[in-house]
Amino acid sequence: MQSTVNYLWHTDDLLGQGATASVYKARNKKSGELVAVKVFNTASYLRPREVQVREFEVLRKLNHQNIVKLFAVEETGGSRQKVLVMEYCSSGSLLSVLESPENAFGLPEEEFLVVLRCVARVNTLSGSKDRLPPKVSPRHEAVPGQRTSSPLSAVAGMNHLRENGIVHRDIKPGNILRLLGEEGQSIYKLTDFGAARELDDDEKFVSVYGTEEYLHPDMYERAVLRKPQQKTFGVTVDLWSIGVTLYHAATGSLPFIPYGGPRRNKEMMYRITTEKPAGAIAGTQKQENGPLEWSYTLPVTCRLSLGLQSQLVPILANILEVEQAKCWGFDQFFAETSDILQRVVVHVFSLSQAVLHHVYIHAHNTIAIFLEAVYEQTRVAPQHQKFLFEGHFWVLEPNLSAQHIAHTTASSPLTLLSTASETPMGLAFKDPAQDIPKFFPKVDLQADYTTAKSVLGAGYQALWLARTLLAGQELMLRGLHWETLQATCRRTLEVTRMALLFLSSSLGTERFSSVAGMTEMQELKKVTELRSRLRALAEALSRCSHSITESQTSLSNLRSELLKNRDQVHADRSVQQIQYCLDKMNLIYKQFKKSRMRPGLGYNEEQIHKLDKVNFSRLAKRLLLQLFQETCVQKYQTSLVTHGRWMREVHETRNHLRMVSCSVAAYNTEAQGAQEGLSQILDRVSHQLLQDRTKEAQVSPPLTAPYPSPALTDLVLQMQELCEEMKLLAFDLQDNNRVIEGLSWPPSAPDS
Repeated sequence: MQSTVNYLWHTDDLLGQGATASVYKARNKKSGELVAVKVFNTASYLRPREVQVREFEVLRKLNHQNIVKLFAVEETGGSRQKVLVMEYCSSGSLLSVLESPENAFGLPEEEFLVVLRCVARVNTLSGSKDRLPPKVSPRHEAVPGQRTSSPLSAVAGMNHLRENGIVHRDIKPGNILRLLGEEGQSIYKLTDFGAARELDDDEKFVSVYGTEEYLHPDMYERAVLRKPQQKTFGVTVDLWSIGVTLYHAATGSLPFIPYGGPRRNKEMMYRITTEKPAGAIAGTQKQENGPLEWSYTLPVTCRLSLGLQSQLVPILANILEVEQAKCWGFDQFFAETSDILQRVVVHVFSLSQAVLHHVYIHAHNTIAIFLEAVYEQTRVAPQHQKFLFEGHFWVLEPNLSAQHIAHTTASSPLTLLSTASETPMGLAFKDPAQDIPKFFPKVDLQADYTTAKSVLGAGYQALWLARTLLAGQELMLRGLHWETLQATCRRTLEVTRMALLFLSSSLGTERFSSVAGMTEMQELKKVTELRSRLRALAEALSRCSHSITESQTSLSNLRSELLKNRDQVHADRSVQQIQYCLDKMNLIYKQFKKSRMRPGLGYNEEQIHKLDKVNFSRLAKRLLLQLFQETCVQKYQTSLVTHGRWMREVHETRNHLRMVSCSVAAYNTEAQGAQEGLSQILDRVSHQLLQDRTKEAQVSPPLTAPYPSPALTDLVLQMQELCEEMKLLAFDLQDNNRVIEGLSWPPSAPDS
């Protein structure tokens, strides 16, 4: 046991150890409160006096929620070693989070954003005390006339170290501690200010600190390769370390990896970082003495959405620059990271692609900007974008604020519909079973632990993918269930049958027979032609009605298939089975983790260890091959093929409805022409009748009121009645045509 006046700890409770100090978990003697104590060793006192006290002075100046708090500076009783009493973070560090097999391929998106928020808050470290708010770049367009909130007010405390003129000089995941808040949320705090010092923007330093994988190449050259050089370093060296840290958090691996690893091939490590092309964010050497391969995007195994990746990659590309003239300053880094953190996420499921997108947008932007962002990710042009939300069409007016967009989640996104017919590609992913190591036959505790950790990491990646693939199938089925065009078919059929009913009532044969019996009428031929046109129109509408009925039947069958498949997806238990295997594998992995710290195993323990390796391999094979590849992936690929067939069927039905709309519009024009022809005939017959009656009155004035011939009077009345009905028909067809145009794709109003 060791102690100071107020605190007590045991040397077994070691939290971390460095070249000049060790950190232990300790307790307050009076309250029992847990704290962390940093105890400096003999080597630390060999440093200059100003270096020894620098960490105390820096911590005393800082007071921020994302910086580990300094409670006191005390001394041990016997050796009188200096002890820093600090806030205790019970959940390890960002490095321990990343070393967990669950995060072997990087953090989930929500957790990464927490890291970005916490790191960005405290790591804008250039030391400018009076900084103007950064300008908003063109890609962050705001609503004209609307105030844009400053990043300074959006992220409290982000420039705390900067305002105090502090440069950390040893930023890495191991120096970012994790604490769980009252509601279970992660809080990350920067610690270890042993290398920190005060430095303004225009100041330089020559001393070298830091961890080699995260060092700026200029510092790496002197500190690791021991090459003499006269370079001085500014505050931007921390930006390089932040870039490597963020890449590590996003992917689970370091960005620059020579063959054999960074610590075994230091010359190649330096070469990768200094020869990196502009815009590249990673470089690897996969073969000994092989070529360097550059990457300008995050790997496909990354769990971050493409929407977030598109925001993050330009930041990484511009802070992972060796030449200080090309590297961003902290103002730009501050502006861009703050811009990401101020955005809201709109979840959009593209039904034609069968892919869920995360669209990052400012709430004060217009919907037009949102539609353009959707286009960038889906390649569906804004004029062809229509959205469903919870089964209803969601109309988005381009001039409105993005605040009018529905609140979405990954399980309840906007469903994007497109007029284009394309083969759904689905989610692009890498099989986690690729390139995983196998156990050596002999017992090697360290190698067995490393192998188990890699395989378990692949298993957790398979679990994440299985959940994602299953959720994708659910969204495909749900979106198609909403988009089966049943309501459109029903309404189109109603207006078509209405038009047919009007035509049928206007084609009374007795009226045309009366006209045909009046052989003295010169208009008989035209009336006969009109009758033929109206009959043809009625037959065409009847065919349309029959065709739409067939479409309704086909869509009803499709809906039945969709419901059946949704039941199958809901009954799928592959994710639970994968989780079961992982729980069993995790128990073995934890035992391997303990065993690796021992010098060796007894005979019985070694036999148990061998059996554990066999069981671990069996569970891994079942998980990665049977459950994931042969079940999850096969079902997903089958669902994509089926989804493509269904999408083609819906696309054909949509085009058919569009053709019906055009046909009804043409029939409406025909009806209007027929009505005009009837009106002209009626006018001529009425005029002729009036002339005949006038002549009869002049030649032989009747003693009583004149009466026209019954046949002629009946003809006129029938023609007038027919004309009035045709006028009503034309009016109704015009109205129906407007309804049809509203029904034709894409729809312009919410459906019921």
